[in-house]
Amino acid sequence: MYDHVIWPERFDPKTSAIYALNDIDVKAPPEVVWKLLIDAENWSRYFPAEDQVKIMSGEPELALGTRYGRVTVGYPMSLVVTEYVRNERLAWATTVDDDKTGSTAYHGWVITPTESGCHVLTEETQQGEWFLDMLGRKHPGGLYSYHQDWVERLAQAAEAEVAQKV
Repeated sequence: MYDHVIWPERFDPKTSAIYALNDIDVKAPPEVVWKLLIDAENWSRYFPAEDQVKIMSGEPELALGTRYGRVTVGYPMSLVVTEYVRNERLAWATTVDDDKTGSTAYHGWVITPTESGCHVLTEETQQGEWFLDMLGRKHPGGLYSYHQDWVERLAQAAEAEVAQKV
C-alpha cells in the first residue's frame, strides 16, 4: 500500500471540485526522482509544458517555504512549497494570478522506495470558479491527462539518468 498526499483540510479531495491521482513505478532510486522534482526551473528538460517556472524567493531549487511562479497552459500562477520531506514528499499550494474568484489548488508528490526503484504518486485538488470553468467545463479530464504525461516523462528522465551512470 502506498502513502498518499497529506491534505490540508481546505484542500481535501472529498470537498474539492476537481481531483486527480496519477502514479507510476520508476526504475530509479527515490533520490534521482527527487532531484528532478525539486529542480523546478528545469522541469522543461523532461516536461516541455513546464517551461515558464521561476523561483521568486531566491533558492536554487524547491525547499520548504519556497515561493515560485509558473505559467501553466498559458495562465500565470503563484505557488508556495508547503511540505518537503527529502526523497519522500513534496507539496505546494497554488493561487491563480489575477483570478478574482480566489481559485486555489494543492499538488502533492509521494515517493515510495520499491525493490526495483520507487513508486511515484501525485495528487492534486482544485477549488474555485476559475478551475471549474477551465478544467471542469472546458477541458474535463485535463488535469489527469496533464499529470499522466508529467509522471511518465519524469519516470523516463529518472531512468535515463540511471542508465547514463551504468
